[in-house]
Amino acid sequence: MTFTPLDDAPDKARRSAALGPSKPRLLSILGPGLIAGASDDDPSGIATYTQTGAALGYSASWTLLFSYPLMAAIQIISARIGRTTGAGIAGNLRKHYPNWIVYTGIVLLLAANTINLGADIGAMGASVRLLIGGPQSLYVVAFGAICALAQIFLTYKRYVAVLKWLTLALFAYVATLFFVKIDWVALAAGLFIPRISLDADYMTSVVAILGTTISPYLFFWQSSQEVEDTKARPMRRPLKRAPEQAENALNRIQLDTLVGMGFSNGIALAIMVTAAATLHLAGQTSIQTAADAAAALKPLAGPLAGVLFALGVIGTGLLAAPVLAGSAAYGLGEAFRWPTGLDRAPKEARAFYATIVAATAAGVLMNFTPIDPIKALFWSAVINGVVAVPIMAIMMLMAANPRVMGEFTIGRSLKILARGCVCFCGCRRPLIGLEDRSVKTQLVR
Repeated sequence: MTFTPLDDAPDKARRSAALGPSKPRLLSILGPGLIAGASDDDPSGIATYTQTGAALGYSASWTLLFSYPLMAAIQIISARIGRTTGAGIAGNLRKHYPNWIVYTGIVLLLAANTINLGADIGAMGASVRLLIGGPQSLYVVAFGAICALAQIFLTYKRYVAVLKWLTLALFAYVATLFFVKIDWVALAAGLFIPRISLDADYMTSVVAILGTTISPYLFFWQSSQEVEDTKARPMRRPLKRAPEQAENALNRIQLDTLVGMGFSNGIALAIMVTAAATLHLAGQTSIQTAADAAAALKPLAGPLAGVLFALGVIGTGLLAAPVLAGSAAYGLGEAFRWPTGLDRAPKEARAFYATIVAATAAGVLMNFTPIDPIKALFWSAVINGVVAVPIMAIMMLMAANPRVMGEFTIGRSLKILARGCVCFCGCRRPLIGLEDRSVKTQLVR
């Protein structure tokens, strides 16, 4: 498969390697990037996209086009760091930067991931109750156990295969489009003619969309998964030690990430359009959770649309929850030099798997406390806003540093996009305070 890289890497970085069939199947190429992109549309993100579509109609659709190249660039950089060095983001931070930077970032990542995990598991339980009734608390505990046990007892290859299949759950949101009447002119205007407004609610919604597409846990996950994939395939080695593998590896990373992030934003658009075509027209702008959205869609778009929406919440939750817990475990494990990796048996990486269990258990327990999940997501947004900018800036410095990346430093195209992403997220941080104006706008992740 021939593919022109987005990055203008040195010619030596593009030498071919016989890593598999000359025309590999697309599904075998897609992996960490696809899973990272799909997990970004978790139940908390679904609530954000639904709330935005319900409040603003089609007018904020342009943000998904705007964020696509930025999120793709930063995820490509994270993947390249893992594939080139043989270590994840936290591992490289530990090697090349002061310990206080590593530990501060990991603590904040763990806190934000646990809050998101609790909200997602709660949304899954609420969706099951919406579909079949029964005790939501029981479903919450069951989903927490399923997510944790799957990571512990499934082999790495089997686990990745399960996650790939779970990405199909996102097509439930494409299916809901067939049950609504779309104003195509308004949608085209919203996509291609950006509307800029200083209205607090509009600004908050834009911040919410752009904030939910660029999340620190995705950086740690995709980088570490590239390391896992390298270990799982005997022919692969870190590019610094096997430069002849660079061309195929960098092409695969770029294609995987572009498809994954495109898939993520495409599904987000489908969710937003569904909400705009139904909830916005009906004046229902107070949607706070994904389960609320599924319930509200039933009388407006028909029972089947509501069922599909709820099933999508469950499927995306099963995909995102392990990614949230896993990225926290990768970060913590690499920071403290623990044996890490889903390819290891539990007895070989006890602390790594214990972190997964602890993060999942904390998320489950959050649903049995008086903590307001909407308030919790607001503080998760604040934490992510604090940690995302410095982590992205350091990632960009690492990816451009020959001491870290050898001859495979990133080129001009990725540098420009990454700088734009860092600058935008840096400007976004002061706007997070807008979200405290009302309960409905505290959905930013």
